[in-house]
Amino acid sequence: MSILSGKNILLGISAGIAAYKTAILVREFIKAGANVKVVMTPASKDFVTPLTLSTLSKNPVHSSFYNEDDENAEWNNHVELGLWADFFVVAPATANTLSKMANGTCDNLLLATYLSAKCPVYFAPAMDLDMYIHPSTKNTFAKLESFGNIMIPATSGELASGLVGQGRLAEPEDIVAFIEADILKNLPLKNKKILITAGPTYEALDPVRFIGNHSSGKMGFEIAKAAASLGAEVIIVTGPTHQKAEHSLIQVIPVVSAQDMYEAVHQHFNFVDVAILSAAVADYRPKEVSQSKIKKKGETLTLELEKTKDILASLGAIKTKQILVGFALETDNELENAKGKLKKKNLDLIVLNSLKDKGAGFKKDTNKVTIIDKNNNINAYQLKSKAEVARDILSVITQKLNA
Repeated sequence: MSILSGKNILLGISAGIAAYKTAILVREFIKAGANVKVVMTPASKDFVTPLTLSTLSKNPVHSSFYNEDDENAEWNNHVELGLWADFFVVAPATANTLSKMANGTCDNLLLATYLSAKCPVYFAPAMDLDMYIHPSTKNTFAKLESFGNIMIPATSGELASGLVGQGRLAEPEDIVAFIEADILKNLPLKNKKILITAGPTYEALDPVRFIGNHSSGKMGFEIAKAAASLGAEVIIVTGPTHQKAEHSLIQVIPVVSAQDMYEAVHQHFNFVDVAILSAAVADYRPKEVSQSKIKKKGETLTLELEKTKDILASLGAIKTKQILVGFALETDNELENAKGKLKKKNLDLIVLNSLKDKGAGFKKDTNKVTIIDKNNNINAYQLKSKAEVARDILSVITQKLNA
């Protein structure tokens, strides 16, 4: 999954022959998981039809402030379009449109939307080679970049005029790759590696039965997705769960037992910057595992259990530069127990949640947490979605990394 997954992309199309490539560009954004809306200059409709773009984007295409054929139609609100977008991409950007953008000319919906946008703006020039290298065009590029806009350079190749040189619109897949790379380099966790554990562990009794718990893995997977969205390279070691994390920066390592998780975590721990252990690991496992199904023979069944290896404590004992984060799910004396675990296991942070809090705990979409650091600084948060909780946790971690 791309860093653009779930993002809102507004594609602005101006009137150049390269507009035919925007149908492919819309598809590339959609394939990356983005939501796409299109705004066109009126003249650009001579090169690519709104019907094609609306079909591909699954959204209406806008090219004027109102529908002249329907006197009762609502106007197309350029302010709302600009505020909707996480990223505004003008491609192709002709010399005419770029000049108007640079000088504040506002004579169509695309330009009005550009002047209203609060998000990062990318522009991909497309024009003939003499136009591309003209001093006035170079001044336009420089002026737009001084505003904070980001230029996706044109490439060299055969142009509509028949000449060969620079001015050709970058290919759609290259535009998407450029934007992805630009976003990643500015993210706070770029070049950081984060190890996360999630879900339950299953400890076998026999080939059929196991001892487990009710953990769904949602919290760990939300942390993984949030970390990847901030640019981190993520390894998530997960017990049996239905959760998914399809993202180019996330590597999922499935395990079953506590011993499996212990081995996988220790394999990667020395190479990461942060380890966040949110899995609900079994504290005990059957001392003997039957090689055949245990038959029902009486009214009771006695099992002898033995302790599993304490993954969190084992990492606390060997950590060097890593920030180590644990979780504490408590039912009694919550704060005292969490502080004790924090110190005993040599953690940098512990995330406390209580089964007494309504809306928190296993198999919920929400959680209510308190984050405690090794200096006993306490931050208590209100009930939030687990996605929001993940962002809160990573915000604290990012501050620690930058301290």
